[in-house]
Amino acid sequence: MAEKHDTKEEEMYKVEAVVGGLLRIGVILSAAIIIIGLALFIFTGDSGYPGDTYPTTIRAIFSGLAALKPFAIIMFGLLCLILTPVLRVVVSLFTFLKEKDYLYVAITAIVLVILAISFLLGRE
Repeated sequence: MAEKHDTKEEEMYKVEAVVGGLLRIGVILSAAIIIIGLALFIFTGDSGYPGDTYPTTIRAIFSGLAALKPFAIIMFGLLCLILTPVLRVVVSLFTFLKEKDYLYVAITAIVLVILAISFLLGRE
């Protein structure tokens, strides 16, 4: 019985390491994208948008990203930063499903639904 408990602890340690690495990579990738957009903005002196406007929808961000508009690149970096903890919740959900820990599956699913609702309500 002790071996099964040790294996579960080792499994949880591995999951925590993966999740921690995922968060680190997400933050570093987001920062790199934002820095690229900022550097492009500084070098060109143009945001890619008229006046004080900037992309505020996913569609506008991706179309601006395809056109290499500096503000769209910066907004994409911010979007990646926002989605990093959401990805962590998704990974946790699948981890709890794999471990058949249904209480935490339910709690994590509720958190994911709340995050999705907040994103949908936060749109203009």
